[in-house]
Amino acid sequence: MKFIASTLRRLGLAALTMLLVVSSFVAFTPSAAAETHTIKLGSDKGMLAFEPSKISVKPGDTIQWLNNKVPPHNVVFDAVQNPAKSADLAKGLSHKQLVMSPGQEFTSTIPADAPAGEYTFYCEPHRGAGMVGKVIVE
Repeated sequence: MKFIASTLRRLGLAALTMLLVVSSFVAFTPSAAAETHTIKLGSDKGMLAFEPSKISVKPGDTIQWLNNKVPPHNVVFDAVQNPAKSADLAKGLSHKQLVMSPGQEFTSTIPADAPAGEYTFYCEPHRGAGMVGKVIVE
C-alpha cells in the first residue's frame, strides 16, 4: 500500500512539474507586438507630399503623423476608397484638425478588425497639389 501511495505521489509531482513547465512557456511567449510607423506631413525637401506616401501595416499598428514642412496639414481617409467603404472607419482614422507648427504630431491606430486592402488618405488643404497617400493593411 505504501508503495502505491508513494508511486502516485511521485506521478502527481511529475505531472504538476510538467504542467508548470508547459504553462511557463505559454505565459512567457512574446505575442506579436503592434508596430508604430511614422509618416511625415510635408517632405524633407519642402514638397507637398506625405513621406512615405505608401506604407504597409497590420491591424493593430499605429501610424504616427509628424507635421514636417509647408504647414498647415491634416489627414483625411477617404470614406469611399477603403475596403469596407465605411465612413465610420474613415472618420476614426482621420485627423481633420489642421496642424500648424512643425513637430506637431498625432496618431491613428488601425483597428484590429480592419479589412485588408488599400486605404487612401489625403491632406485637405493640399489635395489638389497631389498630397495623397495610401496605407495598405495586410
